[in-house]
Amino acid sequence: MIQLSQQTLALLEDIEHRIDPESEEEMAAQWHDFLYDRFDGDIFLPQRKRISPAGVSLPGVNINDAIEDYEQMLIAQLQLVSGALNSPNQNLCVRANYGTGILSSLFGAEIFVMPREMNTLPTTRAIGDTDRIRELVEHGMPGLYSGFGRKVFEFSEICAEVFAKYPNIQRYVDVYHPDTQGPLDICELLWGCDMFIAMYEEPELVHAMMGLLTDTYTAFLKKWFEIFPKGSEMNVHWSALRHRGTILLRDDSAMNLSPELYKEFAAPYDGALLERFDGGAVHFCGRGDHYIDTLCALPKLYGINMSQPELNDMEKIWQNTVDRGVKMLMFPRGWAQKDLTRPGGYHHNLSI
Repeated sequence: MIQLSQQTLALLEDIEHRIDPESEEEMAAQWHDFLYDRFDGDIFLPQRKRISPAGVSLPGVNINDAIEDYEQMLIAQLQLVSGALNSPNQNLCVRANYGTGILSSLFGAEIFVMPREMNTLPTTRAIGDTDRIRELVEHGMPGLYSGFGRKVFEFSEICAEVFAKYPNIQRYVDVYHPDTQGPLDICELLWGCDMFIAMYEEPELVHAMMGLLTDTYTAFLKKWFEIFPKGSEMNVHWSALRHRGTILLRDDSAMNLSPELYKEFAAPYDGALLERFDGGAVHFCGRGDHYIDTLCALPKLYGINMSQPELNDMEKIWQNTVDRGVKMLMFPRGWAQKDLTRPGGYHHNLSI
């Protein structure tokens, strides 16, 4: 059992007593209505019945300190919960917050910690060697406790142990799955830009690596869900998003692919994970209109979270998401208001 400081214990007690079960149940019910087509408004934004200002305030935690110290990570995440309790629409949630390189670090990619003054999550450096990628494929699945894996699982066990002492926190603060990215993103994080060349020159190797990453993703999250079991009815991800299904995949690297390459090298593996985990949502940054039709045709894809609508043909995005019953989640408010007048609106399928 981790020995927590009196300051951390005071923060836990403050959060425990500020949580209003009725308000949290009502928030969850609003989200459930939205996700299951019982919301009849134009743009969904949940409203917490009762907000509660913080009674305990601790100094901010630099992310470099958090990734080196479990108590500092816990404090940083609890401070987000404390802030959400004083917000009309944020979810109460925490995660093992170790950046985008969690799964790539399992394969031996070098962890790169950002300069302290940036206060930004770490990542990993690409191996950048196709022969080394071939060796990884031949070796097979890495140990789940290598790289950042140990920190992720040990922190999750600490959360489970600590939260068990606080009934409201255990019930209403969601510990959502860490940033495991998605097969294509992990592949680029490991391989680097040579991955794109290999799609033309060594497609069999790319498929072999993508298959290995999909299996590793599966094993990693299955272990995570042994600590924090999740059903697929509704799950939290980030403070402003809930989704149907169990997982949220990232597809940022797909912006660099043609529609044909996305269909060959990404969609089968995204689809396999959505099937294995009984559905979920997909996030992407940048442009996605060129493959959105293939993405939204994947079975058990229930939601899209995207940034930078200005880089996309949004009418094409709308036709393949809200017009087809795929929820648009945590969409930028200003753009949502701008496109509200489109024919048909959002069919009650957009949240901000």
